[in-house]
Amino acid sequence: MIGWRCKKEGEKREREMEVRELGRTGLKLSCVGFGASPLGNVFGTVSEEEAIASVRLAFQSGINFFDTSPYYGGTLSEKVLGMSLKALGVPRNSYVVATKCGRYKDGFDFSADRVTRSIDESLERLQLDYVDILQCHDIEFGSLDQIVNETIPALVKLKEAGKTRFIGITGLPLGIFSYVLDRVPPGTLDVVLSYCHYCLNDSALEDLVPYLKAKGVGIINASPLSMGLLTQAGPPQWHPASPQLKSACQDAAAHCKEKGKNISKLALQYSLLNKEITSVLVGMKSVEQVEENVAAARELATCGIDEEAVSEVEAILKPVKNQSWPSGIQQS
Repeated sequence: MIGWRCKKEGEKREREMEVRELGRTGLKLSCVGFGASPLGNVFGTVSEEEAIASVRLAFQSGINFFDTSPYYGGTLSEKVLGMSLKALGVPRNSYVVATKCGRYKDGFDFSADRVTRSIDESLERLQLDYVDILQCHDIEFGSLDQIVNETIPALVKLKEAGKTRFIGITGLPLGIFSYVLDRVPPGTLDVVLSYCHYCLNDSALEDLVPYLKAKGVGIINASPLSMGLLTQAGPPQWHPASPQLKSACQDAAAHCKEKGKNISKLALQYSLLNKEITSVLVGMKSVEQVEENVAAARELATCGIDEEAVSEVEAILKPVKNQSWPSGIQQS
């Protein structure tokens, strides 16, 4: 429970959000990033009014990083995010936009030709002249050698053409990052986006952080709620985690509820603790969700994390800690 002192400090920081530098890019991202996949109606229908209101509140609350992909909602997420950002009426350099290429509604295509056309399509949908970050999306589903020898060189050309400021890769298995980074010229890649590997039930990304820092790449962590495992409602039916992992997470959520705590808030705050990770992406589709995530970040900044609750949850999850699952239909 937040004490009186923390409440007063929170009021003073009402418009503040911690920003962190992204590798060597010079970009400063809000520690909480706006994951825009829900704007593509991936998790239920979102009206244009609600989308615009959510993006506006996020920006006004200090969130300056917005991430999307042509895959989310079959390009709908990009269109809605672009419309919502335009509605802000603020200078382009006041927010950071990341999109992806290589994964689409109709499948994967990491060819140089497709990713080159992809950015033009994305820019049109986003109503932008450039994106800040362009990432190869879920590269484990393609040939990693093609990613190294064809896709990334194509992205470098797009960077030189000014269509993106920086380039990166995303995916679930952590081994893909070192495979690619060890095979491209030093300094080629600017960013990696990992998901579900820095959260209460899985902190495996932590072991890779020194390597990534040595390579000079910025680190973005997505899905601090482990694609719904760390929520009161539980994961969607398609979630690929084992029955044992799902059961342990349900037990942890029930324990938090019994103690009057929110496991989702605790999970987000846990992910935000590691300042070597620049930004934690959280999917948002409503004003209420934005408010909850911003409040969790502010509470962490002013009062710290509930260490007793973290210890109790970690004890429940210890038997399944860092238990992985196969890549599937995840929304990274």
